[in-house]
Amino acid sequence: PPHPSTHRTSPRNAMAAVAPTLRAPFLATPRGARALSRGSARAPARSRHRGHVAVAADATASGSSALDTLMGAKIIAPDGGGDDAVRSSVQTYYGETLQTSDDLKTSACCTPYDLPKRIRGILSNVPDEVKAKYYGCGSPTPQGIDGLRVLDLGSGSGRDCYVAAALVGESGRVTGVDMTDAQLDVARAHTQSYCAETLGYNSPNMEFKKGTIEDLAAAGVGDESVDLIISNCVVNLSPDKPAVLSEAWRVLASGGEFYFSDVYCDRRLPDEIRSHPVLLGECLGGAMYVEDFKRLCVGTGFADPRVLEGHEIEVRDEELKALLGEARFYSLTYRLFKLPGRLESICEDYGQYVVYKGTIDGHPNAYSLDDHHRIEKNKPFLVCGNTASMLGETWLGKHFDVHGDRSVHYGAFDCGGPPVAMPGGDGAGACASGACC
Repeated sequence: PPHPSTHRTSPRNAMAAVAPTLRAPFLATPRGARALSRGSARAPARSRHRGHVAVAADATASGSSALDTLMGAKIIAPDGGGDDAVRSSVQTYYGETLQTSDDLKTSACCTPYDLPKRIRGILSNVPDEVKAKYYGCGSPTPQGIDGLRVLDLGSGSGRDCYVAAALVGESGRVTGVDMTDAQLDVARAHTQSYCAETLGYNSPNMEFKKGTIEDLAAAGVGDESVDLIISNCVVNLSPDKPAVLSEAWRVLASGGEFYFSDVYCDRRLPDEIRSHPVLLGECLGGAMYVEDFKRLCVGTGFADPRVLEGHEIEVRDEELKALLGEARFYSLTYRLFKLPGRLESICEDYGQYVVYKGTIDGHPNAYSLDDHHRIEKNKPFLVCGNTASMLGETWLGKHFDVHGDRSVHYGAFDCGGPPVAMPGGDGAGACASGACC
């Protein structure tokens, strides 16, 4: 076979990607812009094989609960209440306080960048009422998902479900889960007419269920019943993020993906911010420190979380800006794959390469798995074992030819250094959590 490209793309730590230590806006570098051959010279990486950093918790506190609170995985309820108080605060904010997206005080629940052409076309036919009640921070609906079973966590007015219903086709299925009656009423009001009249389906392929994203079983979502989970600026609102990820793992079929946009912070937040009702509603109070979030992913089973894109969030309200101080927030789109036993803690080299067929809708010439793997059509592309599994053993598999297996191991995969300078200024660094994220 032709010799694969020796292109070695740079890994990107999620917060290195937005360079918080440089006090600059989100820095976009050309994906896959750094080519390295096996013999190329580069600055030595700092601790390329490092493991996960442990987080210390108060020894007198109770195990995982204390750790979750420290990490921000558990939200502190306004007025000292429990999880129900958190949910009540969020329901009030999105069901009553906000009338439209114009009422937001930050850019956290807005999508600032251009959407793909096909998505824009679909949105032009989505009912105006559904779009007016949209509070998302990204575009967590991949193209090329025809025939898949899709679940939207915290579907709100249903905008992303309406888009997904068009993308999966009549043979696919879309389910939205939300806890706010006012939002569900909007989502359900147009389901029949949209599917029948706009999409031309014989019967609706979309439904909306009331429930919490921490307990999908109560909403009737069964084990391994979906292929793709999407979510748009909702996980940060959950009072129990470990439960959200555990439920996502449970309902995903093997090879499934959790593809979602959410808000993260460059540090752990103090209690007065994490319990502030407006900041909770604006998706900042519940934002986890991004490194803690990755630890939570790995602990749940979602090894090697990948970042696809992101941007810094603008705080428009001066009072909130003063309260937040130097904390900085980012909207990031993550890709978490359910591949039990297939994703390793660091990138390993098995001599594998992939070839993209150019068959994913909207990506005729190249496809970006994440922010440092952009794969051109018909060009052999060297990958680590984790990336080979993500591209060959998931819903993406029909669009890629994966060459080689794991029968021969050649050591650690040479990931290269991050494209954005880390503290120290030499551009050297390590893969976040030891893998290609």
